[in-house]
Amino acid sequence: MDKRRTVAFHTLGCKLNYSETSTLSRMLEQDGFEKKDFDGHADVYVINTCSVTDNADKECRQLVRRIQRKAPESLVVITGCYAQLKPKEIASIPGVDLVLGAAEKFNIGAHLKELAKGDSTKISSCDIEDVSGFTASYSLNDRTRTFLKVQDGCDYSCTFCTIPMARGKSRSDSIANVVRNAHELAAAGVKEIVLTGVNLGDFGKGPDGAKQYEENFFDLVKALDMVEGIERYRISSIEPNLLTNDIIAFVANSKKFMPHFHIPLQSGSNKILGLMRRRYKRELYTERVQLIKTLMPHCAIGVDVIVGFPGETEEDFMETFNFLHGLDIAYLHVFTYSERDNTRALDIKPVVPISVRNDRNKTLRNLSYMKMQYFTQQHSGQTRKVLFEGHEKGGMMEGYTDNYIRLSVPYNAALANAITDWKI
Repeated sequence: MDKRRTVAFHTLGCKLNYSETSTLSRMLEQDGFEKKDFDGHADVYVINTCSVTDNADKECRQLVRRIQRKAPESLVVITGCYAQLKPKEIASIPGVDLVLGAAEKFNIGAHLKELAKGDSTKISSCDIEDVSGFTASYSLNDRTRTFLKVQDGCDYSCTFCTIPMARGKSRSDSIANVVRNAHELAAAGVKEIVLTGVNLGDFGKGPDGAKQYEENFFDLVKALDMVEGIERYRISSIEPNLLTNDIIAFVANSKKFMPHFHIPLQSGSNKILGLMRRRYKRELYTERVQLIKTLMPHCAIGVDVIVGFPGETEEDFMETFNFLHGLDIAYLHVFTYSERDNTRALDIKPVVPISVRNDRNKTLRNLSYMKMQYFTQQHSGQTRKVLFEGHEKGGMMEGYTDNYIRLSVPYNAALANAITDWKI
């Protein structure tokens, strides 16, 4: 009997990538592959890449070099956003055997049947305009929480962003299929689903990007709220202009959708928002935050923000800092602006020096730390529902409250994957 081929995966980037990697893993296991840890030895290594920042590109190249040192005879497959954007660049990296673009990543099994080490590097990619269709994906690494992909691609044209070039036009699953996946996850023992996508609030355009479904994200939220067995949902990230009052009000009254929103801002300066071609101004953002906190004073709000965007003066940055300082939010995800090929932001001047970008990043990360400390202290002494994860680390285990406060407690196997009332 032939020995089973082994495969190992590494994921760079967002929750959407994690959900897709998990699906690729299950597909190859169904094809007879045995999954191995990435740090060990495998016949095939698959790297699912990101290309939001230059660091993600560099990390991909470093991973390939690491594989070459430990397993030079193994096949190396690169897929994901970096693979779609720069397939020839990746193919030139010594050791890479196969580059799969956006349209081909879920055909990985067929490609591996035809691939042998020593062949010239194969590129299977197409123009992003030709990418259509939707492949549902979800992560299933443990039973506690899963990332469920319901939407892909983006029709927005923010000047800093390569995602529309890497993932194509906005398209999504049907509500019926998403609900079916939610039932499958409930049967697998999953307690919490995190809804993921590139532009979640744009859900409903169908698998080919046309508005063929008379459905929207609010309809999806209402349908998922009815699924038996899933006790918690989180909305991973949603644009402020697509986060409607109806959605906010529904979450406020739902027992399943957690009081937790992650809402990208990117800048607190209307001038910079205009240069970024964002589809809102800071005033709209303030309105969304105020409504959320009026209906759910205990709600956690996370914010994406970019520092060092071209044209950002010290006054613009301080406008962002003061805006965020005054908002009733819980934490920040701070990104240092990184030049990306073929984006309009490259034409915007003046360029902010790297050292200034890094200083501004530190300033906002310090603000985020203080915001999270304050948010946590506000709930000190309260009893909230916590979903504990089963991983043990140093005799401790972690869990999140409904409103996304992370707790670390002594390990107790009885608490794993159980929602427990816990005093903060």
